[in-house]
Order: sequence, then C-alpha cells, then structure tokens
Amino acid sequence: MTDVSSADRLRTTRPGHAGSVRKWLPLVAICTGTFMLLVDVTIVNVALPDVATDLGTTFGQLQWVVDIYALALAALVLGAGSLADLYGRRKLYLIGLVLFALASLASGLAPNAGALIAARGLQGIGGAIMFATTIALINTSYDGRDRGTAFGVWGAVVGASAALGPILGGALTELSWRWIFYVNLPVCVLAVVLTLTAVEEARQPHAPRPDVPGIALFTLGAGSVVFGLVRAAADGWGRPEAWAPIAGGLVVLGLCAVVELRHRAPMLDVRLFRSRSFTGIMLGALLLNGAAFAALIYTSLWLQSIGGLSPLQTGCVFIPLSALSFGVAGAGGRFLQTLPPRFVLGGGLLLIGVGGLLMALVDADSTWRVLVAGMAVLGAGVGMANPTLASAALAAVPRERSGMASGAVNTARQLGFAVGVAVLGTVFTTGAAAALRDAGASDPSGLASALSAGQAPKILAAADPGARGRLADVLASGYADGLRDVFLACGVAGIVGGLLVLWLVRAAPPGEKSAERAESAEPVPAAR
Repeated sequence: MTDVSSADRLRTTRPGHAGSVRKWLPLVAICTGTFMLLVDVTIVNVALPDVATDLGTTFGQLQWVVDIYALALAALVLGAGSLADLYGRRKLYLIGLVLFALASLASGLAPNAGALIAARGLQGIGGAIMFATTIALINTSYDGRDRGTAFGVWGAVVGASAALGPILGGALTELSWRWIFYVNLPVCVLAVVLTLTAVEEARQPHAPRPDVPGIALFTLGAGSVVFGLVRAAADGWGRPEAWAPIAGGLVVLGLCAVVELRHRAPMLDVRLFRSRSFTGIMLGALLLNGAAFAALIYTSLWLQSIGGLSPLQTGCVFIPLSALSFGVAGAGGRFLQTLPPRFVLGGGLLLIGVGGLLMALVDADSTWRVLVAGMAVLGAGVGMANPTLASAALAAVPRERSGMASGAVNTARQLGFAVGVAVLGTVFTTGAAAALRDAGASDPSGLASALSAGQAPKILAAADPGARGRLADVLASGYADGLRDVFLACGVAGIVGGLLVLWLVRAAPPGEKSAERAESAEPVPAAR
C-alpha cells in the first residue's frame, strides 16, 4: 500500500507555480529540522575554549559535551525509527522537535559542566527521534524523479550541516557560547509550523512493537565502548577504568546481535548484513563521519588556543569545507544519484582521506592557511558521498522498512563520529605527550591533556614571564605533533573506508529505478 502525501494532493489541486512551491514544503520542513540537529553535532566545537574557561571543564568533560550528543543520536535512532513506524513519523518528528527545543534552552542555561552534559544528552534524544523519521518522511512524501531530487537536497543539507556548525558556532560565540543553543528555539518553532501545515502523517500498518531489549542492549554496549575510549584518552590505557568498559561494551554488543537474531521483530534485522552492499554502506557511513568531522574539535582548539584566532575567525577557516560540501552535493546531487553507489561512496571517502592527509602537513610554525587545501578536498568528498549514502541504504531494503534503513544509516553515521572523537583523543594525547617528553617538559601526559582542553593560554599566563617564549614554542610543537597524528588517522580511515566500499558495495544506482525496486521487494523476514 502506497501512502498518499500532502505534496501529492497539493500537486493535483493547486497547479502552476504556487502548487510547485507548495510541493516542496514538506522537504523544507524536514530539512529545517535535519539542519538544526546536525549543526548541533559540531556547532559546539568552536565554543569549547569559552565553555572550558566559563565552566572550568576538564579534557574528559569537553569530550563528553561533544560526544554525549552524538552517542545519544547513535544509540537511540534505531529504536526511535521503530516507534515512528508504529505511532506515526510526523508525530514522532514533532515530539523530537519540542524535546530538542527544551534541551537547547537547558543547555544555554547550564550553570556547570555536568548540567551542560546532561542537557546535551537530552538534545541527542530529541535529535534521534527527529533523525529517525527524516528519510522515511521523504520516502513517503515524494515519488519518482521528485524523490531523487528530494534526496539530493537532503543530502546536501546533511553534508553542509556538520560543516557549517563551526562557522555558525564561531559567529554566535562572539556574543556568548550560550547563544549556540538559544538560536535553536526560533528554528524549532519554524520547523513545527511547517511540519503541521505541510507534512502528511505516515506510519507502517501493523508495525511491530518496539524492540526494547535490542534498544537497551545497543545503548548500553555503545555507551560503554565510548565511555571507555574517553577514559583512555584522559587517563591512559593502563587503567581498568578504560579497557574494562570497552571490553564489557563489546560483549554486550555481541549479545545484542544474538538477541536480535532471535527476536520476532528486531530493531535491526542482523541478517541484512549478509548483503555485501548493505554491509559496505554501513561501513561507509561509520567511517565517513569519523574521518570527516571527528577531528574538528581538536582543529578548533588549535586555531584558538595556539593560533590565537577568535571564535569567528576560527569558524571562517572551515568555509572551504562548508562551501565544497554544499556545492558538490547541491550541484551534483541529482547526477550522483544515477551513478553506481560504490563509485560515489568510495570516491567520496577517498577524497575525505586525501583531505585528511593534506591537513597532516601541519607543524609547529603552521598557521590556518595550511588547512585550506585539505578542507576543500574534504568538503568535496563529504558532498559527494552524503546524498548517495541515504538513498543507497533505502534501496537495500523494502519501502516498508524505511524506518529501519534510515535508523541504521544514521546510527552508523553518529556512532562513527562519537567513536572517532573518543579515539582521536587518545591519538592526540599520545602524539602530543611524546613531543612534549622529547622537549623535556615535566608531566608531558598531563600537559597534553591540558592542551587538548584548550588550556594553552592559561598555562602560559601562569608561567614565569622570562620562560613564556620557550614554553610557547614547546606547546605549539606538542599540539602540532598531536594534531598531525589526528589528521593522519583520519586520512587513513577515509582511504580504508573508500577501498572497503569499492570492494563490498555492488548495488544498482539508488535513483528512481532502485527506489521502485525497493517498493516492490518482499519484506525482509523477521528473525524467529
């Protein structure tokens, strides 16, 4: 049974230019919420030095301010997708918008780091509810060529959102870091109004009840792994507090897979991974966000605490990334939809890897200019891969499983970012500590953690005036070594991801024909 969208009815009852404009109002409503929730993945990066100064945060707390949001998105988006299929995608989207707005207000009013982390977690829950419904709403609101165009625009928004985050964050932080959260309130109001007036309700008839055991096990397992990785970056891998949560989380994730295989209506049918193409798409989504965006937190801190740039100037450094990601996705999105997905996704990830390697040319004497070429190549890769990623995932499953498909690809994206930030924390502190140790610094590990928390100006201010010049050189060298290792890790991850996608993905182009094939395909059988 095919859902009849409000856009379809408006096309038949309001011909001409007005009807053409109103046809795209559902897409505007969906993209408004998507843009806002994805901007908030990276908008805090530029504000972190001000947050650290105002709230007195540690390195671990700064990581959690960024990571708790992405982790909530990753852990809950699959479960939210099943809720949306059962109770209505528009209804869940509106609930997510309201929760996101309230959590944004709480984040802006946060009096300390703990309150900010908790509010960011609630933001992530609201974002997960919204994100789980976006692809499915597009899939049921548009057909044929319009669907390909809608996915192209949505992919451009996805690609540009995370890249635009640092720019918007830099501009708003000039007022106060709290405005990066307050700005969400009017955007939420606009998205709610557009959704109520233009988006038709859509649900899956006879959808199964939410898979509570699967949701709980996946959330616990993913959260434990990320928690352990963050602790390892702050305290080292020798402590049980670091490796024990990682080991326990992996065991829980394995148990989750077993439970999903036995569940009659699983949150994610693990048997989908028997398909090489589906597995390759999920790996591509996982590595894309990790390789493209996880390094931004350390880049922003370097530009401000070592390079001396203001938040707005720091945000402007990311313009090549934003411009190329939006431009490539917007201008080439429809054409990219007609190409085999393995070449588009694989090529985009390879470009992301090359961009990371170009930025790895940074050294102690570098300025922001060393990042420009790498940022541009990185943005082109993001703009190339993102539009195809969403539609390729939908093409791999029947249309009635669109909630599951959208949840899976979005989970992989955000889990890649959350894990990437945590892993790169260890990469940075290890590289920076080694350079500081070679320079003869006392407590190189502690100094590396302080650098990663944006504390270089504070360290210099507390030093003897006669020693500040030498200390500044040591800090710049240590940070540059750590940041170079971060970019190298991102470059390798992008290239490995691109090669894996080229090897695994064999699906047909995810355009109109593949969408029609997905509609007519038999449902994926639930595990007994």
